[in-house]
Amino acid sequence: MSNLSDPIYGGIEAGGTKFVCAVGRAPDGVLEEARFATRGPEETLAEALSFLRAAHSKYGLAAIGIATFGPAVVDPVSPDWGCIGKTPKAGWSGTDLAGPFVRAFAVPVGFDTDVNGAGLAEARWGAAQGTAQSVYVTVGTGIGGGIIVNGQPLHGLQHPELGHIRVVRPEGERAPGICSFHGDCLEGLASGPAIKARWGAELGELPPDHPAWRAEADYLGQLCAQLVLTVSPQRIVLGGGVMSHPALFTPIRAATRARLGAYVPALEQSGAMEALIVPPAFGARAGMLGALALASDRALSMAASKSSAGP
Repeated sequence: MSNLSDPIYGGIEAGGTKFVCAVGRAPDGVLEEARFATRGPEETLAEALSFLRAAHSKYGLAAIGIATFGPAVVDPVSPDWGCIGKTPKAGWSGTDLAGPFVRAFAVPVGFDTDVNGAGLAEARWGAAQGTAQSVYVTVGTGIGGGIIVNGQPLHGLQHPELGHIRVVRPEGERAPGICSFHGDCLEGLASGPAIKARWGAELGELPPDHPAWRAEADYLGQLCAQLVLTVSPQRIVLGGGVMSHPALFTPIRAATRARLGAYVPALEQSGAMEALIVPPAFGARAGMLGALALASDRALSMAASKSSAGP
């Protein structure tokens, strides 16, 4: 629960279709919020800057957090930190997303992917609370995933790109995937646009016995099984527009169990799979709350660095 004495942060969930800007104390103390369409970088960032400048004048922001669509350069020692990588989002590849906010505000700026931000919010306050290791996956316009280990997003060579793993197609399935980089990776076959390209309609527009439902559950079950075997999470949170259909969870759990083949004894216990694969607690708000969490973490990190450096 937030406290009125807690600092006030600014957060930006930078999505491929919309930006969500917020001011407040996460998770239940959001004071102001604005949503607007993602257009070109210049006009979109100008609108976000305008919102946060007004909020800073009103509240005095302690830090700003940015949770962005990817790929993004999240390594703080990289000269390209804060930039968007090679994205299919037209006009955004190479955009310096964090820089304008670093230059405009004399406060710490946290920067990470939108799925890492959402995963952080769910691990700290939501569906993955109390776990040491969890994964947040969004299945919508694209597919992405954030891995949270001991309260912090996992980084390495870059941030995880769970949407671009290879998956096995259903027998006889030959339709091409839509990913501009890999074709038939998970995102190319199981994202919202991939479903529409393959079946001519969104998943929710198709009858429950349509093969699209079985294919989608199998693809996502493959992902979950691979996560169990590689990351060993205690919770997998599945969010995003495609996962707004609750009917998907039961077949995804069944597909995960089938793919694992009784290899993980802990998941053979009654109720274990239901506890492992869950919907988000915050729904579409997870990314925005994650941005506020990134702001808080960056402020605390900067304060700790100054304290350890001494006078």
